[in-house]
Amino acid sequence: MELALKDIRRHLGKFLATIVGVAMLLAIVLVMNGIYQGNIRDGVWLIDNTATDLWVVERGRGGPFNEASRIPLGSYKSGAATPGGARACPLVLYSAQRDIQGRDQQFTLVGYDIVSGAGGPNGLVQGRNITAPHYEMVVDRKLGLQLGDRVPLGTDDYTVVGVTRGAVDSGGSPLIYLALADAQKVQFEQDQRAIDASRAASLQRLERAGYTGEQASRLLPLLSSGTSSINAVLVTLAPGADGEAVARHIRDWLYLNVYTTDEERTLMLDGKLSKMSAVLGLFRTLLILVSIVIIALIVYVLTIEKIKSIATLKLIGAPNGLIVRLIMTQSMLLTLASFALAYGLRDLIAPGFPRTLAFVGQETAITFAVMLLGGVLASLMAVWHALRTPAQLALGG
Repeated sequence: MELALKDIRRHLGKFLATIVGVAMLLAIVLVMNGIYQGNIRDGVWLIDNTATDLWVVERGRGGPFNEASRIPLGSYKSGAATPGGARACPLVLYSAQRDIQGRDQQFTLVGYDIVSGAGGPNGLVQGRNITAPHYEMVVDRKLGLQLGDRVPLGTDDYTVVGVTRGAVDSGGSPLIYLALADAQKVQFEQDQRAIDASRAASLQRLERAGYTGEQASRLLPLLSSGTSSINAVLVTLAPGADGEAVARHIRDWLYLNVYTTDEERTLMLDGKLSKMSAVLGLFRTLLILVSIVIIALIVYVLTIEKIKSIATLKLIGAPNGLIVRLIMTQSMLLTLASFALAYGLRDLIAPGFPRTLAFVGQETAITFAVMLLGGVLASLMAVWHALRTPAQLALGG
């Protein structure tokens, strides 16, 4: 140990620079671990944080997250009347990109029944939940809004009454919560020119069908698209109810798809998140392999640089154990110091990272073990080369 420390002090600048370089690479590996787990956590956050037993969506659809789902508003009343169902509440989910405080921001709008609170905000850090039937919103803090801010959505302004933390959709975009009626209005609201064009097209269709004048005007509302549809119904089971029987009843009698929370989570993991998780997992594996190779090369090069010193030690009769300890100690110090610095860099990067970074202690431990194993293997390779070095090399050149 003493000999290794003396050699490090002699080349302190080079050793510290090597630690910094390796640490930056390991920090990328640790951050990639966080991105991988964060992608999964974001993808299922809304599912895990919505208090419901069953998700009822459009027949033949994998909604409401993997695929668009649209069902009549009255479906929730039928769901509530299903034997074994204690409560059924409507839910609206709508992805949007609007100008908020001078910059375009993408978010997902969640409309829920403010009376029951089902599907509403979870994890408020400021303010309160929505209590007024109109023109109030709860937002995630990633949007940069404060309590009391007024946000225009369509033709109306909405006041921020609550702020959440970590409320995101599957893509990591923040959530905005509105009362159900407000969410439906924002979802289906059209520009006035689009409304006029649609009205003119409908009038032409009625005229071609033989309706004119007052008749066409009276029939026109029947052709306009309504705003009474929703994207899902959240069903809470009565105590002791058979969830499978309730789901079967809804499928057979209401002709809708029904998923449990676990099934909805599996749909998300196997569907929307699967390819991204596979890509991130591949990059993570490649980064770990590259890191091991680079650590091995650095340890080997550091050994080669002191090959004459090792030959001198052998020439004066130093035992092989001393040389092995020299190489192994420096290799372990390099690996441990680099990982410790990488761990600190990871914690510095995490707060300002644009996506959720979720760090799992077990994954970090595995990464550390793999890197340490790589350092040991690199040390053994360097030891093998050093022990084969002839002592006479110290007398040459």
